[in-house]
Amino acid sequence: MQKRKLAVALTAFASASFISTAALAEQSAFGGFYGQAGIGYGSTSLSSTGGTYNDGSGNNYSVSTNRSNSFTGTVGLGAYFPVANYFLLGVGAEYAPIAGSQANYTVSVPAETISNAGTYNLKNSYNLFISPAIAINKDSLAYAKIGFTGASFAIGTNTPNPANINSSGLSLGLGYKQIIRGGLYGFGELNYASYSTRPDGLGTGGTIKPTTTSALVGVGYKF
Repeated sequence: MQKRKLAVALTAFASASFISTAALAEQSAFGGFYGQAGIGYGSTSLSSTGGTYNDGSGNNYSVSTNRSNSFTGTVGLGAYFPVANYFLLGVGAEYAPIAGSQANYTVSVPAETISNAGTYNLKNSYNLFISPAIAINKDSLAYAKIGFTGASFAIGTNTPNPANINSSGLSLGLGYKQIIRGGLYGFGELNYASYSTRPDGLGTGGTIKPTTTSALVGVGYKF
Protein backbone atom coordinates (compact mmCIF):
# COMPACT_ATOMS: atom_id res chain seq x y z
CA MET A 1 0.00 0.00 0.00
CA GLN A 2 2.79 2.40 0.92
CA LYS A 3 4.63 1.55 -2.33
CA ARG A 4 1.48 2.43 -4.26
CA LYS A 5 1.17 5.75 -2.43
CA LEU A 6 4.85 6.49 -3.12
CA ALA A 7 4.40 5.71 -6.82
CA VAL A 8 1.36 8.00 -6.98
CA ALA A 9 3.29 10.78 -5.21
CA LEU A 10 6.28 10.45 -7.55
CA THR A 11 4.00 10.48 -10.60
CA ALA A 12 2.27 13.61 -9.34
CA PHE A 13 5.61 15.29 -8.64
CA ALA A 14 6.94 14.43 -12.10
CA SER A 15 3.75 15.71 -13.75
CA ALA A 16 3.90 18.96 -11.80
CA SER A 17 7.57 19.44 -12.67
CA PHE A 18 6.91 18.85 -16.37
CA ILE A 19 3.97 21.25 -16.38
CA SER A 20 5.94 23.98 -14.60
CA THR A 21 9.01 23.71 -16.85
CA ALA A 22 6.91 23.53 -20.00
CA ALA A 23 5.02 26.57 -18.78
CA LEU A 24 8.30 28.46 -18.43
CA ALA A 25 9.12 27.75 -22.07
CA GLU A 26 5.62 28.78 -23.08
CA GLN A 27 5.85 31.97 -21.00
CA SER A 28 9.28 32.94 -22.32
CA ALA A 29 9.24 36.47 -23.68
CA PHE A 30 11.02 35.19 -26.79
CA GLY A 31 8.26 32.89 -27.99
CA GLY A 32 7.00 34.19 -31.36
CA PHE A 33 8.39 36.21 -34.25
CA TYR A 34 11.28 38.68 -34.11
CA GLY A 35 13.40 41.00 -36.23
CA GLN A 36 16.89 42.17 -35.36
CA ALA A 37 20.04 43.92 -36.58
CA GLY A 38 23.61 43.54 -35.35
CA ILE A 39 27.04 44.98 -35.99
CA GLY A 40 30.47 43.75 -35.04
CA TYR A 41 33.79 42.40 -36.20
CA GLY A 42 34.34 39.76 -38.86
CA SER A 43 37.28 37.81 -40.21
CA THR A 44 37.64 35.86 -43.47
CA SER A 45 40.39 33.40 -44.33
CA LEU A 46 41.16 31.62 -47.59
CA SER A 47 43.10 28.35 -47.50
CA SER A 48 44.65 26.92 -50.68
CA THR A 49 46.22 23.61 -51.68
CA GLY A 50 48.17 24.92 -54.69
CA GLY A 51 48.37 22.98 -57.93
CA THR A 52 49.95 22.93 -61.41
CA TYR A 53 50.41 26.32 -63.04
CA ASN A 54 48.35 26.99 -66.18
CA ASP A 55 51.20 28.31 -68.37
CA GLY A 56 51.83 24.90 -69.96
CA SER A 57 55.11 24.35 -68.11
CA GLY A 58 53.71 21.76 -65.71
CA ASN A 59 55.37 23.52 -62.79
CA ASN A 60 53.74 23.52 -59.38
CA TYR A 61 52.56 26.66 -57.61
CA SER A 62 51.61 27.53 -54.05
CA VAL A 63 49.32 30.20 -52.67
CA SER A 64 49.77 32.13 -49.43
CA THR A 65 47.02 34.37 -48.09
CA ASN A 66 46.49 37.03 -45.47
CA ARG A 67 43.37 37.19 -43.32
CA SER A 68 40.70 39.80 -44.08
CA ASN A 69 39.50 41.61 -40.93
CA SER A 70 36.83 44.31 -40.91
CA PHE A 71 33.50 45.51 -39.53
CA THR A 72 30.48 43.42 -40.38
CA GLY A 73 26.74 43.47 -39.77
CA THR A 74 23.58 41.43 -40.23
CA VAL A 75 19.82 41.89 -40.42
CA GLY A 76 17.59 38.95 -39.59
CA LEU A 77 14.07 37.63 -39.12
CA GLY A 78 12.91 34.52 -37.30
CA ALA A 79 10.68 32.91 -34.71
CA TYR A 80 10.96 30.77 -31.58
CA PHE A 81 8.42 28.11 -30.62
CA PRO A 82 8.06 26.64 -27.10
CA VAL A 83 8.79 22.91 -26.87
CA ALA A 84 9.08 21.79 -23.21
CA ASN A 85 11.41 21.67 -20.21
CA TYR A 86 12.88 25.15 -20.72
CA PHE A 87 13.51 24.47 -24.41
CA LEU A 88 12.44 26.49 -27.44
CA LEU A 89 13.15 25.76 -31.08
CA GLY A 90 13.69 28.58 -33.54
CA VAL A 91 14.07 29.10 -37.27
CA GLY A 92 15.53 32.15 -38.93
CA ALA A 93 17.17 33.85 -41.87
CA GLU A 94 19.80 36.58 -41.90
CA TYR A 95 21.70 38.62 -44.45
CA ALA A 96 25.09 40.30 -44.15
CA PRO A 97 25.29 43.14 -46.70
CA ILE A 98 28.57 44.74 -45.58
CA ALA A 99 31.57 43.80 -47.73
CA GLY A 100 34.76 42.84 -45.93
CA SER A 101 38.05 44.61 -46.47
CA GLN A 102 40.41 43.34 -49.17
CA ALA A 103 43.25 41.04 -48.17
CA ASN A 104 46.29 40.02 -50.18
CA TYR A 105 47.30 36.64 -51.53
CA THR A 106 50.43 35.60 -53.41
CA VAL A 107 50.82 32.89 -56.06
CA SER A 108 54.36 31.54 -56.23
CA VAL A 109 55.96 29.25 -58.86
CA PRO A 110 59.35 28.31 -57.36
CA ALA A 111 60.69 26.66 -60.54
CA GLU A 112 60.17 29.87 -62.51
CA THR A 113 60.83 32.37 -59.70
CA ILE A 114 57.39 33.84 -60.46
CA SER A 115 55.33 35.57 -57.81
CA ASN A 116 51.94 37.12 -58.64
CA ALA A 117 49.92 39.10 -56.12
CA GLY A 118 46.16 39.46 -55.89
CA THR A 119 43.37 40.35 -53.49
CA TYR A 120 40.20 38.75 -52.16
CA ASN A 121 37.33 39.71 -49.87
CA LEU A 122 33.89 38.65 -48.72
CA LYS A 123 31.21 40.66 -50.54
CA ASN A 124 28.02 39.49 -48.82
CA SER A 125 26.44 36.40 -47.31
CA TYR A 126 23.17 34.88 -46.15
CA ASN A 127 22.31 32.24 -43.58
CA LEU A 128 19.25 29.99 -43.08
CA PHE A 129 19.26 28.25 -39.71
CA ILE A 130 17.49 26.38 -36.95
CA SER A 131 18.10 27.52 -33.40
CA PRO A 132 17.66 25.32 -30.31
CA ALA A 133 17.40 27.54 -27.24
CA ILE A 134 17.13 27.40 -23.45
CA ALA A 135 15.02 29.87 -21.47
CA ILE A 136 17.30 30.90 -18.60
CA ASN A 137 14.37 32.86 -17.22
CA LYS A 138 11.37 34.66 -18.69
CA ASP A 139 13.44 37.53 -20.11
CA SER A 140 16.71 35.84 -21.12
CA LEU A 141 17.60 33.19 -23.67
CA ALA A 142 20.74 31.22 -24.53
CA TYR A 143 20.74 29.76 -28.03
CA ALA A 144 22.71 27.95 -30.70
CA LYS A 145 22.41 28.19 -34.48
CA ILE A 146 23.00 25.46 -37.08
CA GLY A 147 22.43 26.43 -40.67
CA PHE A 148 23.09 26.55 -44.37
CA THR A 149 25.03 29.58 -45.55
CA GLY A 150 25.95 31.04 -48.90
CA ALA A 151 28.40 33.83 -49.74
CA SER A 152 29.92 35.77 -52.59
CA PHE A 153 33.68 36.36 -52.65
CA ALA A 154 35.70 38.63 -54.94
CA ILE A 155 39.06 37.14 -55.89
CA GLY A 156 41.58 37.82 -58.64
CA THR A 157 44.90 39.31 -59.70
CA ASN A 158 43.08 42.07 -61.58
CA THR A 159 42.20 44.13 -58.53
CA PRO A 160 39.74 46.60 -60.15
CA ASN A 161 37.71 43.74 -61.67
CA PRO A 162 38.11 40.61 -59.57
CA ALA A 163 36.10 37.48 -60.32
CA ASN A 164 33.05 36.71 -58.21
CA ILE A 165 32.98 33.27 -56.63
CA ASN A 166 29.81 31.97 -54.97
CA SER A 167 30.14 29.27 -52.35
CA SER A 168 27.91 27.58 -49.78
CA GLY A 169 28.50 25.62 -46.61
CA LEU A 170 27.73 25.02 -42.93
CA SER A 171 27.21 27.72 -40.30
CA LEU A 172 27.36 27.46 -36.50
CA GLY A 173 26.63 30.05 -33.84
CA LEU A 174 26.17 30.67 -30.11
CA GLY A 175 24.39 33.61 -28.56
CA TYR A 176 22.48 35.24 -25.73
CA LYS A 177 19.40 37.49 -25.76
CA GLN A 178 18.07 39.72 -22.98
CA ILE A 179 14.80 41.65 -22.88
CA ILE A 180 15.41 45.37 -22.31
CA ARG A 181 11.84 46.61 -22.19
CA GLY A 182 8.62 45.33 -23.68
CA GLY A 183 9.48 43.55 -26.92
CA LEU A 184 12.87 45.30 -27.26
CA TYR A 185 15.90 43.10 -26.57
CA GLY A 186 19.67 43.14 -26.90
CA PHE A 187 21.80 40.24 -28.08
CA GLY A 188 25.37 39.10 -28.55
CA GLU A 189 26.60 36.15 -30.58
CA LEU A 190 29.59 34.38 -32.11
CA ASN A 191 29.36 32.82 -35.57
CA TYR A 192 31.47 30.51 -37.72
CA ALA A 193 30.96 29.45 -41.34
CA SER A 194 32.88 26.90 -43.38
CA TYR A 195 32.35 27.05 -47.13
CA SER A 196 32.80 24.36 -49.73
CA THR A 197 36.16 23.68 -51.38
CA ARG A 198 36.33 25.02 -54.94
CA PRO A 199 38.83 25.02 -57.83
CA ASP A 200 40.97 28.15 -57.60
CA GLY A 201 40.92 28.82 -61.36
CA LEU A 202 44.69 29.33 -61.48
CA GLY A 203 45.63 25.97 -62.91
CA THR A 204 44.90 22.27 -62.37
CA GLY A 205 44.43 20.59 -59.02
CA GLY A 206 44.46 23.80 -57.01
CA THR A 207 41.62 24.49 -54.59
CA ILE A 208 40.50 27.24 -52.24
CA LYS A 209 38.32 27.00 -49.13
CA PRO A 210 36.89 30.13 -47.44
CA THR A 211 35.95 30.30 -43.76
CA THR A 212 34.51 33.23 -41.81
CA THR A 213 34.07 34.13 -38.16
CA SER A 214 32.21 37.04 -36.58
CA ALA A 215 31.32 38.54 -33.21
CA LEU A 216 28.14 40.64 -33.16
CA VAL A 217 26.10 42.74 -30.76
CA GLY A 218 22.77 44.28 -31.62
CA VAL A 219 19.15 44.94 -30.83
CA GLY A 220 15.92 43.33 -31.92
CA TYR A 221 12.21 43.40 -31.38
CA LYS A 222 10.04 40.44 -30.47
CA PHE A 223 6.56 40.91 -31.96
